[in-house]
Amino acid sequence: MLKADRNLTGNDRFEGFCIDLLKTIADLIGFSYELYIVPDKKFGAENTTTGEWNGLVREIIDKNADLAMAPMTINYARESVIDFTKPFMNLGIGILFKLPKSMPSRLFSFMSPLAVDIWLYVLAAYALVSCCMFIVARFTPYEWQNPHPCVSDSGVMENQFSLANSFWFTIVTLMHQGCDLNPKATSTRIIGAMWWFFTLIMISSYTANLAAFLTVERMITPIESVEDLAEQNKIAYGTLEGGSTMTFFRDSKIETYQKMWRFMENRPSVFVTDYEEGVKRVLEGNYAFLMESTILDYRMQRDCNLTQVGGMLDSKGNGTDCSPWRDKISLAILDLQEKGVIQMLYNKWWKSSGVSCAREDKNKEGKANSLGVGNIGGVFVVLLCGLAVAVVAAIVEFFWNSRKHAQTERNLVFCSTQQSLCSEMAEELRFAVKCRASRQRPALRRQCSKCIPPGATYVPAALEVPQENGIMQMIEMRKSPLTYESAGDS
Repeated sequence: MLKADRNLTGNDRFEGFCIDLLKTIADLIGFSYELYIVPDKKFGAENTTTGEWNGLVREIIDKNADLAMAPMTINYARESVIDFTKPFMNLGIGILFKLPKSMPSRLFSFMSPLAVDIWLYVLAAYALVSCCMFIVARFTPYEWQNPHPCVSDSGVMENQFSLANSFWFTIVTLMHQGCDLNPKATSTRIIGAMWWFFTLIMISSYTANLAAFLTVERMITPIESVEDLAEQNKIAYGTLEGGSTMTFFRDSKIETYQKMWRFMENRPSVFVTDYEEGVKRVLEGNYAFLMESTILDYRMQRDCNLTQVGGMLDSKGNGTDCSPWRDKISLAILDLQEKGVIQMLYNKWWKSSGVSCAREDKNKEGKANSLGVGNIGGVFVVLLCGLAVAVVAAIVEFFWNSRKHAQTERNLVFCSTQQSLCSEMAEELRFAVKCRASRQRPALRRQCSKCIPPGATYVPAALEVPQENGIMQMIEMRKSPLTYESAGDS
């Protein structure tokens, strides 16, 4: 490129990576040179109608120049008419795009770490576990406890897991807060353990991904790959007219690139005459510039508003075309590559701290992804399996308790009638399925109603107490008439 000082003449007018490389090669081989700019300022492309070439390639063909020192891409069409040296730099086609704006902060951004379907599944799991805890707690006999432990013959049994308490227990444990409700039966403890495991994984995953959302800058990126660019029509895209990138799309057999070429061919305004114009259109917005990755990287290092979208579309090399000097210059290029001279020149012009744009690596990806079913769906499966095991355990507890009580009645030899296991289970089940029932239930009596006549009064013997004033006090204890219920009545 030309230096800013316009008073310079001759070779001193130029500077850049290729100029420094040419000086190094000339000193190594031993030749002098004189630089000039081609009139049309093009690298060289073939006219498909006339077969004529333009730009640097035309100058070499016409022998107006002995060597073309520029970042010329080596391709089949050019190699068929001129001789290239060994490539001094590898490159590919990239997409230059304007750096998208940061996503504005949202009021409910705290919900971003989890996908919408995960939030819905968590709500469904909360309702399912709460209802399951309520039903299983009523179904299992071991959740029915004496509310007054000091009174061994209490007339009622109480269940702590009402419908409201079941929902409260689930939401409190989900928030990792303390709760005074503790499951007592094996089945309800299984439900509690599975729900605690579920909340442990969900809270940990949410916290970890929330940290990623807070540290990674969110970007609004309309395109993320060449496929996205090809599938839309709101953002225009083009390349350097008459360059190797234009030839690449024109001759490509890949459907995506053919589609992009048809888009550019039908809109001639998307082509630019030089790189400066292409970069300017990118900065103006709503335009993507397809260009060689080396020049793309160079522009990105000098303008922090530019970025590369996706990866490289192909892989090729940059070389110089010099028919009479090809072999000597090729050997010189290989020698400079092995010694690291070319890498040093690259670092000088691309990575120099004085002109390089400081970019934070943490923003390279541009976004953090919400956790979806594919990431944490397994914890829902574990929760469902745990609920299934708890239901089976509740059925076993229910059957075992009913069998034990039925066996107790069969052992009462003085009872003229005995209650079967099926009737015992039916009575228990009838009460358990009453979803609107009270938290309390009558304590089950295990005597037969026919063993003691209805309305019988229990009168214990008189109790002797110490004498006071020489008088023996006699106290007669009486209880109100007891109604004896058959086992299983509620």
